[in-house]
Amino acid sequence: MADRKHRVIIVGGGFGGLAAAKALKRADVDIVLIDRRNHHLFQPLLYQVATAALNPSEIAWPIRHLLRRQDNVRVLMATVTGVDAASRQVLLEDGSREPYDSLILATGAQHAYFGHDEWEPFAPGLKTVEDATAIRRKLLLALEAAERESAPARRRALLTFAIIGAGPTGVEMAGAIIELGRASIKGQFNTIDPHDLRVVLIEGGERVLPNFAPELSDYTLASLRRMGVEVELGHMVSALDADGVSFGDKRIETKTIIWAAGVAASPVAEWLGIESDRAGRIKVAPDLSVPFMPDIFVIGDVASITREDGKPVPGVAPAAKQAGKHVARVIMRRLAGDATPLPFRYQHAGDLATIGKSSAVIDFGWLKLKGWFAWWVWGLAHIYFLVETRTRIVITLSWLWIYLSGQRSARLITHGMAPERKPLEEVDEN
Repeated sequence: MADRKHRVIIVGGGFGGLAAAKALKRADVDIVLIDRRNHHLFQPLLYQVATAALNPSEIAWPIRHLLRRQDNVRVLMATVTGVDAASRQVLLEDGSREPYDSLILATGAQHAYFGHDEWEPFAPGLKTVEDATAIRRKLLLALEAAERESAPARRRALLTFAIIGAGPTGVEMAGAIIELGRASIKGQFNTIDPHDLRVVLIEGGERVLPNFAPELSDYTLASLRRMGVEVELGHMVSALDADGVSFGDKRIETKTIIWAAGVAASPVAEWLGIESDRAGRIKVAPDLSVPFMPDIFVIGDVASITREDGKPVPGVAPAAKQAGKHVARVIMRRLAGDATPLPFRYQHAGDLATIGKSSAVIDFGWLKLKGWFAWWVWGLAHIYFLVETRTRIVITLSWLWIYLSGQRSARLITHGMAPERKPLEEVDEN
């Protein structure tokens, strides 16, 4: 039809996709946002769901609810399986097709096990609400099982928690597990002591938080060790199974392993039939379009973008949001008849990571903060970027309660019964 509006399909309701949709609110276009889940997730706080500080509903909101006041958006809960660039159609799992004039691919990343996908069942990563609640259940069940366990070796394994990867997620998980375990154990379990808890953070590189300034990495390392976290640097994982993890010349017996070491882009390159880098990301044009496919844009974790200083644009929420808004501007300019190239320029706001309930590090480049004051800045920054006022209030009160009491309110174990115990004759008593 000649009077049909320009149709923009956005695949992915994360930071980038949602920012693009909102930036097109006043554009004379029809938008279809497709996501296989019905909710937008605030991933920076996902580890707090995994460690029982917050409930999933406090960091995730239905996409339809977030876009309820935007008349030019239609939301579809569906799984995309491919793109037919020749006919300008997005392919869905049920066999249907959605036509587009402009396509924005913001599908995010998935866990990467560096060629060892067989490790995934034993070392879950942290990317979704389902991941977080599964890890939370595993952590809490380990404490419950340790309370009943009389065999010393098995009890040690149950109370040992290994985290692989010392980027922000790994560091934040390590500190949070220490605090969760000790706050939960103290005065609430009869046969285990808070000091029985062991958290081991394993990193293949030479320092924690490698993207931060060295002095902040050093501060973080000292803080973690002061909290009681065992940090193993310069060791790559060589083996991993249901009973433990091997790295360097060491072996740790543990029933709980968390993967925070690497991610890979979703299969967008396969959909488009083009080359990608080792992490599956697509090298995009300066305006974030796909080379030789000017009506297709790739943003967020699936895009490989180089900054003016030659450094890569990091796969963080602010970068995805900036990219989403930029693509919306490019589309609106084109619709207005302006085909002048509009290169994307990423504005880096800084790197943030929390170590515990009263310590954090922040690297703004020109300003570096650490300790208690940095923790307050970290908290205010995260509260500011939450999408709803009610959520800001709830999370502020939750954090205040944890800060004052040390207790975490989301410690429900759901989805099944407690695991069966092995007979004592099957357990090594040493």
